[in-house]
Amino acid sequence: MPEIRNFSIIAHIDHGKSTLADRLIQMSDLVGKRNFRNQILDNMDIERERGITIKSQAITLPYTNAEGKNFEFNLIDTPGHVDFSYEVSRALASCEGVLLLVDASQGVEAQTIANLFLAMEHDLEIIPVINKIDLPSADIDRVKNEIEEELGLDPDGALLCSAKEGTGIIEIFDAIATFIPPPSMDIDAPLSALIFDAHYDPFRGSIISCRVFAGQVRAGDTIRLMSNNTTYKVEEVGIFRLEREPRQALYAGEVGYIIAGIKTVSDTRVGDTITLDKRPAPKPLPGFTEVKPVVFSSVYPVSSEDFTSLSDALAKYKLNDASLIFQKDSSAALGMGFRCGFLGLLHLEVFQERLEREFDQYIVMTVPSVEYRFLLSNGETVTIDNPLYYPDPATIVKAMEPYIRASILIPERYVGQVMELCMERRGVNSKLNYTSRQRVELQFDLPLAEVIFDFYDRLKSVTQGYGSFDYDILDYRENDLVKLDILVNEEKVDALCQIVHRDRARIRALAVCERLKNEIPRHMFKIPIQGAIGGNIIARTTIPPFRKDVTAKCYGGDISRKRKLLEKQKRGKKRMKMIGSVNIPQSAFVAVFKTDT
Repeated sequence: MPEIRNFSIIAHIDHGKSTLADRLIQMSDLVGKRNFRNQILDNMDIERERGITIKSQAITLPYTNAEGKNFEFNLIDTPGHVDFSYEVSRALASCEGVLLLVDASQGVEAQTIANLFLAMEHDLEIIPVINKIDLPSADIDRVKNEIEEELGLDPDGALLCSAKEGTGIIEIFDAIATFIPPPSMDIDAPLSALIFDAHYDPFRGSIISCRVFAGQVRAGDTIRLMSNNTTYKVEEVGIFRLEREPRQALYAGEVGYIIAGIKTVSDTRVGDTITLDKRPAPKPLPGFTEVKPVVFSSVYPVSSEDFTSLSDALAKYKLNDASLIFQKDSSAALGMGFRCGFLGLLHLEVFQERLEREFDQYIVMTVPSVEYRFLLSNGETVTIDNPLYYPDPATIVKAMEPYIRASILIPERYVGQVMELCMERRGVNSKLNYTSRQRVELQFDLPLAEVIFDFYDRLKSVTQGYGSFDYDILDYRENDLVKLDILVNEEKVDALCQIVHRDRARIRALAVCERLKNEIPRHMFKIPIQGAIGGNIIARTTIPPFRKDVTAKCYGGDISRKRKLLEKQKRGKKRMKMIGSVNIPQSAFVAVFKTDT
């Protein structure tokens, strides 16, 4: 029986994680040249285009070393973005070791450090790998120095490879076999298996990806999911090659899949423990938490007739993405829609693109917001994620918003611009740490609401692409929060209201008013666009009316004749404004929600 090694590859975005996985798969002879494609573990088009992993995958790689010893390497691929850090932690909990990938030209970046700490929390064997050594800009000595100084790892043990060209792959295989410890294989204990992913198959239901820590499971067993105590009968078990490969049983130490007729992905929660119904494990595996959304936005169909098809599309989307939550919502301006919760801004963008590509749904989304807490005068604390439900200002004793601790790694020359950006976004408690002679780590406590909108884009702009960013959710802190209303022709547009800090309210209101002025077409009467806090107008712009030249026929004569015609026109415009309504096009809402330049 081959020896088992369970490992994962962790890296900062665009350091070559998917390319290295491709080379490992090719070296294992699982796929021929004819059927090979780049990023073979990434199934979605959007993953390939953006060069990121959104859905984690697993694959079992056979390997025979120079001495003729057989191994089974279980590669558990992890998502590559901060929004999916919980899924990364569950994938790492299923491993005994990791390959920590570092780009030979860019060096150690923010997520490299964050992922290292995650691996250390799980007490994993860490093998540093320097990738992209074929690049002209590769500086191996500098990167080795960063691995020693910033990561505290032995630089002499770092493996050198070029995943693109396939050099150094055999050495990586040998290092996995040598340094990553084998899993414990107590097959006689009660079944205890960790769910690290699940995906939906329209014919088989939810297919669970799991790591078996103790015991064994085979087709015909009745399993229990310990978080909700639901039971299911196992139809099939097996391991992951490029396709699913059925087996008689999954034993302790192995990674594979279980099909048990589970109807939706949301019934199988990432981090949950699977056990046998007749002989349950004494306690669940540690680390399971309910994934909670942190970013909220309302979604509306472009045409109100498409509401039913949007509802069906969301129900189908939910089958494959258990972390999405949604409920019905309505707006006077945009009609019926849904209020959705997301893990972060990338999750929101992926959701929007997948709805358009896979379900042909074109939508309008409101400004992303976060969960705010308000302590009211009656002692009650309310939590709201929709500005429409902002409490009566007279009853608010204290307003609180979530904060994050941002860790930003940048070259030294950009410190001034990045500090200015963070201070502009109400950053506090700044810390500065020189990780090497030319690289600086900045730490700031920032309101989450200031980060989700366009912070990452601005950071990349001011650092010319060299800045990297990672964050952890901290706590709720008291701030002076107000509800910003947008009025068009003196009527509130509920889809445009926002909760903002009082000091930033006028800046945000002016930006929204200017964008609406550029998008709303001119009418026959003057249209005021205003930003207001309660009854106080804090920003205003005006769309001028179309105006007929009523004095064109007056070639001469007394000035009072012209004045009389102008006054008559003025009275008509005033009467028209009283009875006229303003048509706000969908493009106006889209323009308001676009990233700030």
